[in-house]
Amino acid sequence: MRMEKVLLSLGSNLGESLDIIKNACNDIKADNDIQEVIISSYYQTKPVGYKDQDDFINIAISLTTTKTPYQMLDLCAFLEQKYQRVRLFKNGPRTLDVDIIAFGEVIMEEEKLILPHPRMHQRAFVLAPLKEIEPNFVITKYQKSISQLYDLLDDTEKQGVKIIHG
Repeated sequence: MRMEKVLLSLGSNLGESLDIIKNACNDIKADNDIQEVIISSYYQTKPVGYKDQDDFINIAISLTTTKTPYQMLDLCAFLEQKYQRVRLFKNGPRTLDVDIIAFGEVIMEEEKLILPHPRMHQRAFVLAPLKEIEPNFVITKYQKSISQLYDLLDDTEKQGVKIIHG
């Protein structure tokens, strides 16, 4: 079985966000097909898109797995359902959002799954936590490391992201 490195982004701004994210991390660590789990610090981030909502708590996770991209997508959906995510509208508040940011060097654009995540290179709330744990991971599509992508962000994007919990 081939192990692939996978980068995830988790966020929450409804309910007990810290507890929800901690519990989701424990669920991920407990999965038999997942190893080498590294979790970033917790970050407080400003909402993107729909601004009239509470700040988010975001983290990044790096892991290795024998799962396929679609099996990882199923795990992300399962976790969102377990923690009662309701999709009221795009960019709205949520109890838990789990996105696959990168799956090894896989580049794919299918209806249900786009890899790497299509807006990851524009989002400080994704790149700041990833830079902490995987600064040298190269996103094949852009031929740039996480650190290089973060450095390309505009300063106003970076201002809304602060570490709250190491």
